[in-house]
Amino acid sequence: MLPMFGSDDNPDESFERRRDRMVDRLAESGRVTDPATLDALRAVPRHEFVPEGRRGNAYADRPLPIGDDQTISAPHMVGIMVELLDAAPGDDVLEVGTGCGYHAAVTAEVVGSEHVYSVEYSAELAERARETLAELGYEDVSVRVGDGREGWPEHAPYDAAYLTCAAREFPDAVGEQLRDGGVALAPIGARSQTLQRYRKRSDGEFDVEDHGGVRFVQMRG
Repeated sequence: MLPMFGSDDNPDESFERRRDRMVDRLAESGRVTDPATLDALRAVPRHEFVPEGRRGNAYADRPLPIGDDQTISAPHMVGIMVELLDAAPGDDVLEVGTGCGYHAAVTAEVVGSEHVYSVEYSAELAERARETLAELGYEDVSVRVGDGREGWPEHAPYDAAYLTCAAREFPDAVGEQLRDGGVALAPIGARSQTLQRYRKRSDGEFDVEDHGGVRFVQMRG
């Protein structure tokens, strides 16, 4: 697992300046190299997705609690996942686990808000995410409450999909809703988790790559 930058540096600086410095560090470290992904991280105000009492650490490169026993992922992990997804403007993307909406917003910066479809188990988190996304101009991101294992078949097929929570195995329904050639990312495992990248072949099977150890909250439901 990659090390993370500990705490936010200078509380007297503006959030924008702190965000710029965070992205600069990610680029310099080599964790995230794709220009579109770096631009997306620079565009999304992470502090707006963090509970008010935690905003002082919004641009520290680490997860933070967002309520309901869930977390907002560390910026480097969001960047790595967006980069590995290899999505392009106009691609339709399924997200399993909306959380606070931050990862969806970063993805929306790459593909367009109207192309992001997100499923959240917690009705409270889903409503809060919708409100935050709308306030920040991402109102076209679609969020529904439900079991992420079922995906969102009404909008399938998707060009890409990803899980922001760990599953014991990749959900069959999500795989079925991915178009041929599509890419999916998922943290797989219980205590020991591995970030896995799936590419769907024309025969419906997947080529799978291992992208190292990670630690995510478990999928609920």
